[in-house]
This record gives sequence, structure tokens and C-alpha cells, in this order.
Amino acid sequence: MTNLPVAVPVTALASSPPRFRWTAGLIAGIILFSAVVLVAIITPFTLTGAANDLTNNPNLDPSGEHLLGTDSFGRDLLARSLVAARLTLIMTLAATAISVIAGVLIGTGIWLAPRRIREAGLRILEVAVSYPGLLVALVISAILGAGVMAVIIAIGISNIAPFARLTANLASAVSRKEYVSTARLLGVPGYRIVTRHLLPNMAEPLLILIASSFAVGLMEIAGLSFVGLGVQAPDYDFGKLLSDSLPAIYSRPIEAVGPALMIVITSLGMMLIGDGLAAAADPRGGRRALTRKARSEIPASLEESSDNLVAVENLTVTTAAGSELIHGISFTIRRGEILGVVGESGSGKSLTAMALARLLPEGLGAAAVELRVGSMNMLARVPQRTLATEVALVYQDPGSTFNPALRMGSQLTEVLRTHKKMPAGAASEAMVDALTAVHLTDPALRMKQHPHELSGGMQQRSMIAAAMATEPELIIADEPTTALDVTVQAGILRQFRRLNRQRNMSMLFISHDLGVVEALCDRILVMKEGRIVETLTAAQLAAGDVSHPYTQKLLDATPTVDAPMAALAPSTRALSASGSDIS
Repeated sequence: MTNLPVAVPVTALASSPPRFRWTAGLIAGIILFSAVVLVAIITPFTLTGAANDLTNNPNLDPSGEHLLGTDSFGRDLLARSLVAARLTLIMTLAATAISVIAGVLIGTGIWLAPRRIREAGLRILEVAVSYPGLLVALVISAILGAGVMAVIIAIGISNIAPFARLTANLASAVSRKEYVSTARLLGVPGYRIVTRHLLPNMAEPLLILIASSFAVGLMEIAGLSFVGLGVQAPDYDFGKLLSDSLPAIYSRPIEAVGPALMIVITSLGMMLIGDGLAAAADPRGGRRALTRKARSEIPASLEESSDNLVAVENLTVTTAAGSELIHGISFTIRRGEILGVVGESGSGKSLTAMALARLLPEGLGAAAVELRVGSMNMLARVPQRTLATEVALVYQDPGSTFNPALRMGSQLTEVLRTHKKMPAGAASEAMVDALTAVHLTDPALRMKQHPHELSGGMQQRSMIAAAMATEPELIIADEPTTALDVTVQAGILRQFRRLNRQRNMSMLFISHDLGVVEALCDRILVMKEGRIVETLTAAQLAAGDVSHPYTQKLLDATPTVDAPMAALAPSTRALSASGSDIS
């Protein structure tokens, strides 16, 4: 794990209320559904007599007194449709609650479970969703018997599998984000990961799914009642009213209009609400968050060399199928040393760094004779507080590092507050200073914003500032200046060198830019196809004193211009402009 606060956004406290965006669809949905709810609350008290009492006015046509006429028993058809709303809504809400709660628990739980359990769970869900939900509900209703509770349970259970599968599909993308992986490795409980990371970032599609589940459940309940497996006389819901109107469907189709219209209005209202709330609850629009406390673990330590902060011996990275991606590499990083790693894409640079940080992607495993950072044995359980404060990671892609549901300030100060026990105010001041150091404009404002409100370069600088603010012993920087312009890139690299000198901080620096590596790093590892093919000093790289043909190809592939003012790569020239800060 790393001490990168932006990768560990497991606590947050928003400083201002969330913004709520009202849309025409949301307003229309609220009006429609509120009208149905009011009807369900009021009409059982005011229209029960007209809906249930037998009269001597059977089969009346629509009139001012009876807007939809009466049935064969003289009961007002409109009153019956309105009174039926209460029981229909209660049953639908209960069935939807069963589907949603169970589906979310199963869908998110699958992606927090070990790989074998997850694979088995996904296969079971695939089998379960292959059966039509209404068919499953019919079978369950036939077993339980007709009645209100039976139909609620039947519809609720029948919709669990589809909802769980959709939730699992949504959770799969979020669960692979760096902030979720980091939270899991820091020991955050599973239920906290679900409530703080998965659900907030799945809110938009989940609300639409809930609305859809409600509408589907409403029609399925009506369907079961229509065929006689749902509500039984003397009770009635929309489906029972449709069933009662069936004998007169050709002679008096008006009898089916009331319940059919109520089904349409109720379903449409809920769908519009779901769509509107999805937009309003979009994490990019602003949300409140709660707080949590990280668990600590028993440390596992090793005797460390006085010179080497990092020791890696015979490191291999393999896939689940057994394919070897990193082939037994070994290297060390001395205290205060900046070690560069270069090579083409796919050479294993990032995999090596992620293996050292214990952040390998799902399905990959690492093994080594020794894998140590300071006193921490990275092959065993390590103390979370030590890990979070002594090792920092600057990811290549800042877009997937930040939790879009949380504000920048709470994420950037996470490690300072949680592991360094700094008060919130002091942590914020320290982070503002760090953001200023990396040339981020208006840092106090950036702390209050969400990630999507910052450009890619701003996010990258924020991530670098968060890594430097905790004063770690080791920074693992994977292409840290990719998204930055040349001027800012030079400033960031000067900051790295300043920290390296002032705090004796070590760094593993991955880059494709040989000019930057030459100017910043003390030693350079050249990687090809998962192997270290050559180790060089910065002076050797600058002089072209290389022995491996692959290293020579990398040098040959580096663009050069003969003009005096363009002899160096842009970033190298910018660094050289402040040579006293870099050399």
C-alpha cells in the first residue's frame, strides 16, 4: 500500500451542502407519483363506501356522478381504481425493497469476496437471470399460495437475481479503482467500502435500476393478481380490478380504463423520479460523506541494511494462468537515491512498481526471495500506519486515482489526518502549502472542489503534492509528469530533487523521457520484456556509454535537433535552466 492520500479516499466530510439539480422530468415525476401517493392515503378514508357498497345502479355509463360508470354490482369504477392504489403501492414498495436490498448486498458482496467465491457467485447469477422473472414469481406463488404476502415475497425474490447481476456489473468497474484497492489493503471493513466507495459511485445507475425495478414489480404484481395468484377478494389491487373487468372487456371496455391508467401513471411517475434523482445524485454534482476510522494490523518487519532502503531480490510477477510477466529481477534503492526505470510500453516498469507497492491488478501475483522497504517486509502483513506514511505512490492516471464522490480536500488530507493524527485545520493548511509548491492555482478553492472540476494536469499536481506532503521515505512515481506542460513539469521535478536532498528521500521514478531520467536520476534500470537488461549511471546515459543493444535503440529513438537552442529535450532544458536545483 501507499501513503498517497488521493488513493485512500476512505473518509471525508464535506464542508458545504450538496448541490441539487432540479430537472423538468424530476418535477413531473414527483408531481405524478405524489398524486398517486396522496390518492393512496386519502381515498381509502373518503371513497371506500362508493368503491365497495353494492347499489341498484349496475353497469352505468360514464356520467357526472360516476366518471367511469359502475360495474355489474353498482360500485363506482373510478373510486375502486383510486382506493386500490394503497394496497398496490404497499405491495410494490415491499417487493422492491426485498429485491434492492438483497440485490445490492449480493452484487457488491461478490466483488469484495475472494476470487474463487466471486467467480462462483457470478456464474450462479448468470444461471439465475436466465430464467424469466415472472416465471420464477409464478412458481414461487404457486408454492406459497395466493395472497398479499405470497405475491410480495414471490416478486421480491424473482427480481433479486437481475438486480444483483446489474449491481455486480456496476461494482466491477468501481472495485478495480486504485482507491478501492488501497482501502481494502489498508484494512477498511467491507461494509465501509460498500457504503463509502461502491454505492456513492454507483448512485446514478442504481437509482435508475431501483425505479425500473419498482415499475417492473408493479406490473408483475398486477399480472399475478390478474391470473388469480395475487390479491384475493374482498381485497383488490390494480391487477385484481383488471381481472374483474375481463368478462366485460368487449361489451364494457371502460371497466379496464381505471386500473390500466393508474398503472401507467404510477410507473411513469416513478421512472421520471428515478431519472431525475440519478442526475441529482451524480457524484460529480456534489455529495456529503461520513467518516470512518482505519483498522491497524500487526506489523511484520525485517532487518534493514543501513544503506539500502529498498531491497528486491528475484521478484517474479505471474498471471493466474501461470504466465510469467516479470522474470526474477533484483535491484536496490539506497537511502536518498533516485532510481529511474526506463523501457518501452509493456516492458514491465509499472508492474514492478505495483508489485513493490502491493497494488498488483486482480489476477496477478508476486513472489520474491526478498521484497523490503525499510523495515517493512512487503511479502507479509505490514503496519498500515507505517505503510501509509513511509511509502507514497504517484499514479500515471490521476483520473482513476481520485474518488469522484468525495471532495479533493478530504482525499488529499486523508493520510495526514488518519495516520499522522494532524487536526483537520492543520492538515488542510499543510496541503494548501503543498499544492502551492506544485504551482496549483488557488489551492484553497481546489480543496473544496470535486475531481471532475480539475483538469488532468491539476489532478496530477494534486496527487504529487499529496505524496510529498507526508514526507515519505520512498516515493514511487509512475510517469508522474505525463499530463503536465513543460514549465510545470520542470518545476515538479525540481520539487522532487529538493525533497530528495533536504529529506534524504528515495524515489523509484518511471518514465519514457530519457532526458528527464538523465537529469533527475542517480541510477537507471533499463527493462525489456520483464527483465532488467542494463543498469547505468546518469553520466553513462548522458555520454551514451551503454552496452546492451536495446538501450542503444532507446537512445537512437530519442529525437534530437542540431540547432543550439533545441539541443536538449524540452523538459531537460527546463531542468537545466535551474541546474543548481537539479544537479
